[in-house]
Amino acid sequence: MTIHAALLMVAAACVMLVGTFAPQAAGLWLALERRRAGLKVLRADVAGFAMPYLEGGRGDTIVLIHGFGGDKDNFTRIARHLSAHFHVVIPDLPGFGDASREPDARYDIASQVARLHTFTRALGLGRIHLCGNSMGGFIAAQYAATYAASIRSLWLLDAAGFEGAFETPAIRRYAETGETVLLVRSRRGFDELMSTVMHRRAWVPPAVLHALADRGIRDRPLHERIFGEIGSGSPTLEVVAAAISAPTLIVWGRNDRILNPNVAAHMLASIAGSELSLLEDTGHLPMVERPRRVAADFLRFVAARGA
Repeated sequence: MTIHAALLMVAAACVMLVGTFAPQAAGLWLALERRRAGLKVLRADVAGFAMPYLEGGRGDTIVLIHGFGGDKDNFTRIARHLSAHFHVVIPDLPGFGDASREPDARYDIASQVARLHTFTRALGLGRIHLCGNSMGGFIAAQYAATYAASIRSLWLLDAAGFEGAFETPAIRRYAETGETVLLVRSRRGFDELMSTVMHRRAWVPPAVLHALADRGIRDRPLHERIFGEIGSGSPTLEVVAAAISAPTLIVWGRNDRILNPNVAAHMLASIAGSELSLLEDTGHLPMVERPRRVAADFLRFVAARGA
């Protein structure tokens, strides 16, 4: 048995704890997952926000943007399959993950795009491959339309932004009642969220789930405001799709219950030269549910397009 395998076994035992030491156990597990992916944690200070990020690998840079309520570790598992081919950079967006929160700031799509641009400039990243999931896909697409010359390729994973994407029971419930599974009130509610966003739920240690649930509960007041800003303060991607010139791979899980997968065909028609991959037995987080397959599809896409 290798030292790394032994450490994983110890971590697996530790993260079964859900009491006093759960946060520490969760941190240990995440640290080992990052190490397995060849990632280290760094930090940038951007426009008054602290933005921790994961970095590893070599080659052209790919920046991966998480969705609403998510964080940089949403991409840790798929990063294992990318870091041999790319210099991988995965930030926490302001207001999420371990990034700082400013109660008086705006977190609409345009504001996050501006912060992301400042972040990439601060790191001197130059032309990048850009990927986003859900809200992160909305941000990535808006970024690609705004800063077209800096994008090698665009990779959209169950991306928000096109109007029809919000035609799902989860979003209709929010419009009718102000409640949505995406805004966490309790650990039970977080468990419901995990079952909703994934068709085939990936195993996550109980200690990690509890730590993430507790963070979501603390963040609910801010995230409720952010959710409203995304829905009402940002133009849909129909307005800017024609300005996206980078080779674009659109990926959607057919079993997505958060955003409507039927909108993928509309995205394909709206973004010139784009390609669509619809994944069976996959929900809202394809990079978590099927990391090897999703990474392989992107590597093939980039090679075929010469991006």
